[in-house]
Amino acid sequence: MDLSNHPCFNAKIKGIYGRVHLPVAPRCNVQCNYCDRKYDCVNESRPGVTSAVLKPSQAMIYLNYVLEKVKNISVVGITGPGDPFANPDETMETLRLVQKQYPGMILCVATNGLGIGPYIDELAEMGVNHVTVTLNAIDPEIGSQLYSFVRHGKRTLGPKPGFGVLLEKQLEAITRLKERNITTKVNTVIIPGINDGHIETVAEKMAGLKVDILNCIPFYPHKGANFAHLEEPSKSVVENIQKKAAKHIPQMYHCKRCRADAAGILGERNGRELTEKLQECAQMPEIYDDERPYVAVASLDGRLVNQKLGKAEELLIYGQDKDNGEIYFVQTRKTPNPGGGMRRWEELSDMLSDCRALIVAGLGDNPRRVLSQKKIDILELDGTILEAAEAVFEGHSMDFMVQRDIQACNKKNPMAGMGCG
Repeated sequence: MDLSNHPCFNAKIKGIYGRVHLPVAPRCNVQCNYCDRKYDCVNESRPGVTSAVLKPSQAMIYLNYVLEKVKNISVVGITGPGDPFANPDETMETLRLVQKQYPGMILCVATNGLGIGPYIDELAEMGVNHVTVTLNAIDPEIGSQLYSFVRHGKRTLGPKPGFGVLLEKQLEAITRLKERNITTKVNTVIIPGINDGHIETVAEKMAGLKVDILNCIPFYPHKGANFAHLEEPSKSVVENIQKKAAKHIPQMYHCKRCRADAAGILGERNGRELTEKLQECAQMPEIYDDERPYVAVASLDGRLVNQKLGKAEELLIYGQDKDNGEIYFVQTRKTPNPGGGMRRWEELSDMLSDCRALIVAGLGDNPRRVLSQKKIDILELDGTILEAAEAVFEGHSMDFMVQRDIQACNKKNPMAGMGCG
């Protein structure tokens, strides 16, 4: 196994080499009872928390900045804020981009193991040589207490059948990861009164699967989770569990329960500069070097971005003069009539095939899904058309226009939570 320069797998270099997590995976396919992904606070350090979610191209801009500002980064990882393989397209594209631009970098992912199976061969081929799987139980009676539901394919399963599928996929994934010589760590969250007496059994099973290292993570209680009423296990309880588990498999003793946007040495908080850059990158147009010449805008008055897509009977099309950079109006295009279901959005995407971006005041999940599949960048803004269009063509941050509120602690926020890092 390769533990050389990965600070999470090798305690000897934890203060020498750092890591950066790219938060490109917001969705999750499992609802853990110890997890709530609606809250974020910049002062918290726990898996799944992030101050922004990035698209793959935005993540590369952010990564370039981090590598300029933070020394001795040896690992680029994807840990959430949801699960990387509930977001396989974003995860795999990001890893490919990093591998191409930084071929010597250690690549790492952390997952619950449910959806990683179809991607293991490609992960191995692109050089992802460290994977963490969060596995909290192997006993069905214990495991079914840990999860509210498991979403597998198109099925949403309750606690008992869901845990059965989850465990099956986890064990299959770990076996295949080791067959591909991928260094594998298992995270097990210590839940008082639920699985704390079961972890030695988990350790023995993981040793039999040739897992390289086990990380027994103390449960972190936080508002909103089903287990919010439970107390964090004491240091002595954690140490006793680790001692028993160590009889079977090497232990990780230096885990810092890192955020999904962590950057730098383990245990060090992200500075304000990094947080601001992360948020800035999240507001950059995803596609700004595209050859498609136009952007489409939903507007009530031809001056402001102030109309939702579903209400727009027409869209305004704009281009940019290549010589002087000025934004100019091209034409008006009538949108497909309402009532066509998904076909309406397919027709709209065809109508906008020469547009690199759609700028609106709001839109639903269905048009977002269809337009995103056609690689049309979707921007929900509150500002002037000229400013927004210029930002798209030039690749500038639109932080000052985007409709959002991610500054405050303890506000509902789908970008945050406790994931599987």
